[in-house]
Amino acid sequence: MNSMTGFGRASLTTDEFSLTVELRTVNNRFLDIQVRLPSELAAAEVPLRKLIQARLQRGRVEATVSLVQQRPVAFQVNLPLVQGYVAALRQAQAATGVAGDFDLSLIARLPGAIQPVTETDAAFTARLAEGLLTAAGQSLDALTAMRQTEGAALAQEIAARLEQIAARLPEIEAAAALVFENQRARLERRMQALLRDLGSLDETRLAQEAAYAAERCDITEEVARLRSHVAQMRDLLTSDAAGVGKAMDFLLQEMNREVNTMLSKTSDTTVHDVALFIKTEVEKIKEQAQNVE
Repeated sequence: MNSMTGFGRASLTTDEFSLTVELRTVNNRFLDIQVRLPSELAAAEVPLRKLIQARLQRGRVEATVSLVQQRPVAFQVNLPLVQGYVAALRQAQAATGVAGDFDLSLIARLPGAIQPVTETDAAFTARLAEGLLTAAGQSLDALTAMRQTEGAALAQEIAARLEQIAARLPEIEAAAALVFENQRARLERRMQALLRDLGSLDETRLAQEAAYAAERCDITEEVARLRSHVAQMRDLLTSDAAGVGKAMDFLLQEMNREVNTMLSKTSDTTVHDVALFIKTEVEKIKEQAQNVE
């Protein structure tokens, strides 16, 4: 089981360039990939996204790539820009009468006057893209290792809470088994109070009314389904299938539904106390499961 929280970093250095890929992930209902690439690697964004999609199922992914080129860099003068600056300055000089000469140091400080010339041949671009995917794969390896470590910790936490829930279910089952007798005793006390002056009770009618009341309060099915959901959750903790987090979300919703039904169907003190305890544990598991991939 993997967590959706993790970090991975990898670098690749050649004679021509140095690449660093950093991947940060946090929880998200879906796979949301945000990529920041230098302009030289813009064409490699789609392959990078596909690589990430092949390795991750859910989570918000922030991929940051930095590039340093090791090759000699040539510069060129932006003559149209410089000529425009000089013409504007001469015009201002003629209009104001301010004396002065223009030298190379002034021109060199003009924004955009001198620009680097970057080689963009197809072969070099291909080598950059290949290097990016290699570094990204290594970064994904580191990220996955961290997510697995975090996932193992989450699995232990969830397993402990499932164990507490399972340990309390027999209390509810024992209380549920006494529903009929408790309902019969409650009805008998009420009817005795109401019918003191009307003679003896109709035992058959009393049994029918008790059975009807017990049926409305019967939580046997809810307990059985809850036990089944706990078993399924345990299986998911050791599953290597995709979509474990989504499956957990669904099961936890169902567990919460069963507990709410128990609380609404019976007023038994034991059932209420245990059901509220289970409800609290389910909410705590839900918080942990939100970070499961």
